[in-house]
Amino acid sequence: MKLLSNIAVSESGYLFNPTNGDSFSSNAVATDIISLLKQDKNPDEIKKAILEKYDVEKSTIERDLDEFLQELRDNYLMDGDVR
Repeated sequence: MKLLSNIAVSESGYLFNPTNGDSFSSNAVATDIISLLKQDKNPDEIKKAILEKYDVEKSTIERDLDEFLQELRDNYLMDGDVR
């Protein structure tokens, strides 16, 4: 599970897909998740990192991460493989 190699990502969380011209902006948590994806972290590692950094319930990050990853796949920003 990783971002597609052609996706451009700025440090501020702005994503650009040159294939179709779509662009997206992300909040701080999403930017952290994107950074972790770029480091080839798996979902469990991402959840752990977010739980350590933010004051959030485990059930919330599990649900929100699953939804965010699906949104990335739906917008052709990452592959569909989940490790």
